Amino acid sequence: MNEVSQEIIQLSKAVHEDVIGYRRHLHQNPELSFQEYETSKYIKAQLKKLTIPYEEVANTGVVGIIEGKKQGNGKTIVLRADIDALPIKEENETAFASQREGLMHACGHDFHTANLLGAARILQQLAHTFSGKVLLLFQPAEERVPGGAKAVIASGILEKLGGTISAVFGLHVSPRLDTGQIGLCAGRFMASADEFYLKINGSGGHAAEPNRAVDTIMVAAQLLTTLQQVVSRKANPLMPSVLTFGKIIGNGAANVIPDSVWLEGTFRTMDEEWRKQALKHLEEMVYGTVKMLGATAELEIKHGYPMLVNDISLSQHFKSSIIKHFGPAHLEDVPQWMAAEDFAYYSHKYPSVFFLVGIKNEQQRVQYGLHNAKFDLDEQAFLTAMQAMTISCLDFLENEHG
Repeated sequence: MNEVSQEIIQLSKAVHEDVIGYRRHLHQNPELSFQEYETSKYIKAQLKKLTIPYEEVANTGVVGIIEGKKQGNGKTIVLRADIDALPIKEENETAFASQREGLMHACGHDFHTANLLGAARILQQLAHTFSGKVLLLFQPAEERVPGGAKAVIASGILEKLGGTISAVFGLHVSPRLDTGQIGLCAGRFMASADEFYLKINGSGGHAAEPNRAVDTIMVAAQLLTTLQQVVSRKANPLMPSVLTFGKIIGNGAANVIPDSVWLEGTFRTMDEEWRKQALKHLEEMVYGTVKMLGATAELEIKHGYPMLVNDISLSQHFKSSIIKHFGPAHLEDVPQWMAAEDFAYYSHKYPSVFFLVGIKNEQQRVQYGLHNAKFDLDEQAFLTAMQAMTISCLDFLENEHG
């Protein structure tokens, strides 16, 4: 372990309590996507205290700038944290539980934001050790399609502030990994996700006389099974694909066939060309099936985030940094994850790495999953997260990668 690594450890311990305070303040005051006004003000206030200059982006986003004081090649790296919360009513009874009815940081974005503020403090103290520039991207609206990442990229602010972007790093808390562990999946990591909204129109009637109706419940049931052929018969068996229906509403009764049925679902995969083909198959099957059964359909497909790809070369750099700093026992190769994340947009434009940080400590509490009303995390994980973010950043800026 070199001198910079030792300094990072000491600095992370020194700011740890403050970072916990940042997280608890944010946790008490969650805000939905593109409505993170107070969150944005809080981030800017903390950056001002640190005398870190910043610019606003995508309405509620913030980009801080730290410049290295050492002469060198002048690379620019982006460290990203998402800042939005979810429409979930918190069921925890901690002193810092959400104070906003029906809103909650149930996906760890309060942790991500606080962690980046902590990393900023460490990097500011170590500015004399590196050349180049670090952009601290506090990004709004990860939870809501089309996603804040798309707006950030479209704004051009990263290039405006940093010129050519050499790398983007981001992290996500993982309730499946123990505190102290870091997870990485090189290459394809997270899935694309598209939503579909379907209304089936038929002709309602008496349950005793289905021959006089066009039974939309039966049509919906047929579609539920027929559309699974997109995955079971159209997809390459080696390509991860998931088609899930999460909502079906008939609004009939035990003796009433309804005029219409509504269905909602998602399709996820890890190949952009197959994604296009699959959605085309889905559309053809919907209209073909309902026509065959005498009904009509109204289908809306909302295109969500693309798949997230961790750059192979940058992933190797990240692994090397983590092993050198923490030791090999703290790095886990994690499997692909069929969730979606708008960090994917950065991964399609810049060399990027998106890694996981373990926050599970079951000696402390039962660990609930993401998007659960009882989700909470082990705040000791900040030490791992801050160190992982800063050491990988500094190693990248100071070696020949990129």
